[in-house]
Amino acid sequence: MLGRVLRKIKRKLIKAAPRFELGIKDLQSSALPLGHAAENEIFISNSNRISQTEQNLLFLCNGHGEDTIACRVIEALHEMNPDISQEVLPMVGDGKAFSTLVKNGWLAKIGTSIFLPSGGFSNQSFSGLVLDLKAGLLGSLWSQWTLIHRAAKEGRIIVAVGDLLPLLFAWASGANYFFIGTPKSDYTWASGPRSALSDFYHRLKGTEWDPWEYWLMRSSRCRMVAVRDKITARGLRNHGVNALSPGNPMMDGISKRECPNDFKRYRRLILLCGSRFPEAYQNFKKLLIAIQFIQITSSIAVFVPLSSSVMRKKIELILMDLGFKSTYHSAFENGISGMWKKNALLILIGVNQFSCWAKWGEVGVANAGTATEQLVGLGIPCVSFPGKGHQFNFNFAKRQSRLLGGSVAIARGYETLAKQVGFLLNSDLDREIIGLRGAKRMGPEGGSRSIALSISSHLSQGT
Repeated sequence: MLGRVLRKIKRKLIKAAPRFELGIKDLQSSALPLGHAAENEIFISNSNRISQTEQNLLFLCNGHGEDTIACRVIEALHEMNPDISQEVLPMVGDGKAFSTLVKNGWLAKIGTSIFLPSGGFSNQSFSGLVLDLKAGLLGSLWSQWTLIHRAAKEGRIIVAVGDLLPLLFAWASGANYFFIGTPKSDYTWASGPRSALSDFYHRLKGTEWDPWEYWLMRSSRCRMVAVRDKITARGLRNHGVNALSPGNPMMDGISKRECPNDFKRYRRLILLCGSRFPEAYQNFKKLLIAIQFIQITSSIAVFVPLSSSVMRKKIELILMDLGFKSTYHSAFENGISGMWKKNALLILIGVNQFSCWAKWGEVGVANAGTATEQLVGLGIPCVSFPGKGHQFNFNFAKRQSRLLGGSVAIARGYETLAKQVGFLLNSDLDREIIGLRGAKRMGPEGGSRSIALSISSHLSQGT
């Protein structure tokens, strides 16, 4: 029954798509495999198509974290075989994670960016869905579908990174595809109190993935399924999916550089406020207020790696409103672009410095998704302070805490957060035990290369 419904959807999408396709000039400019002309593409025969296009990949990713993961895999693939032609279609946001690779000239980013008020989390909030629809969500999805459908007709192989949406589009396109399913893990229901209705539902299935999702993964055109951990792979294998757990790409690309001596005399926090506006600013203010309630004898250095330079002006206004004073330095080092001080608190601002600064922290105060998981993966316990935003609300924080084995504690108020952070700073043993638990849940680095090797192997075998 499920298969018939999905096949019917696919037929309707494919039937409708050509009527909305762009003209031949658009085909020539944005959708052709690198090094081929439009007129050559039109006359590629079925027997010749595989040999001409088997090395052409299109990555689909539907979120900031998925962009980061796709970026790591793309880099690993390029290192293995620079002749593989790679394109990426970020389905949510502007895909700035790919900017460097695009500037280097060997990765093409297709599609137009659209700002979604929910930040891609409309499936977790009805109000977020309404705002996204008003912002043009349906039009954006249709535009993306026409690009994906056209790429499939040209013979591209699709790499879907995320959950249902990119997986469904990859399947419906008719192309062969690989799936990297990173957002879901069976740790979210297999551990913890198990009292919620959703826990019962997942126990009934034996996996957090839904029946329609693993039906799509079982397609004969799905060449590989990679998930984030062994427990999740095992759950999918029980449903006939040949799922792999080659490692977690989130842990790749993080600097191993030790903390500079200048900051070793401080107790060190990493503050992560997220990347979605205006929620990120609200998170920053809440977390900064809470930090001021921490009662320890040492001075505290708080590293604040911002995801965009656009954020800096607003963040500095919040600092001024809370009584922090800018400290002048003729030349900032270590990626620091701003330094603020109030009593025993030193706030260090930097843009795109997370990978460099992450290992310097002892504890994280974090209202973020992927970056929090990465911090925990380094053995650094965190405390979150969820609000009412579309992204980092209480339900999201609770799921994240269970996923990471309790290595992210959830605070309900300013003073509660301060006490939890103070406890972690004052107890080296507890901090280490909790950190090791989180690192085990995230797994070691190297996942990007393992996934790239698997994809490359399939490509070389023509399967």
